[in-house]
This record gives sequence, C-alpha cells and structure tokens, in this order.
Amino acid sequence: QVQLVESGGGLVQAGGSLRLSCVASGRTSSSYAMGWFRQAPGNKRDFVATITWSGRNAYYADSVKGRFTISRDNAKNTVSLQMNSLKPEDTAVYYCAAVRSGYSSVYYYSEQYDYWGQGTQVTVSS
Repeated sequence: QVQLVESGGGLVQAGGSLRLSCVASGRTSSSYAMGWFRQAPGNKRDFVATITWSGRNAYYADSVKGRFTISRDNAKNTVSLQMNSLKPEDTAVYYCAAVRSGYSSVYYYSEQYDYWGQGTQVTVSS
C-alpha cells in the first residue's frame, strides 16, 4: 500500500502561481509512475500531467502545456506540480496518483492508477 498526501492548494488570482506537492509513504521501495489529475464540480476527473518513475519523461494535457511543470524527487518520495499563469478554468480539486510501473512507463488515464491522495483545492479568481 502507498499513501499519498497533497498540499499547496489555495486561492490565487489569475496569472498567479501555485506549487502543489505530494508526499508518498508506505511501500515506496517499488517503482511508481506519478500523475496529477483535477476535477471541477460536475466534471469528470481529468488528466493534468504524468511523470515516469525515472523522472526523465513528463507529459501534459494540452490545456496546461507550457504553464505547468511536473517533477519528482525519488529520494524524498515527493512529486510536485508547479503551476504558472493560472487561469480561472484551472479551478478544481487536484489529486496526486501513483501506479506501479516500469522505469519509463507512462499512464494517462485515471483508471490506470492504483493509489490516490485526498485532493487539494485550487481556486483561481478572475
């Protein structure tokens, strides 16, 4: 089992920045790909970004490409999401997720992930 805890959400004005963090605990000795998803009220949970266990490859939803950056520190069991140039449409609950994976495997779909955090609210005001 792996437990994930997100932090760093909050209220920010449009054009501002936030940095989300996710700390993993439990069976972290295995290799995991990590992802960030978000869910706005009335919407399904959408893919935001994912990073391979190696950290060498990261992929983004088109809506956040160029504005968000995912990174990880395996020594600290953390994954982060730096969000710049935030827009009101980025408002959502953001979830960290993990899936056991190979060195460079990539996972885009929420159904593929095994473990989820409790979520952190991000609100962007116009």
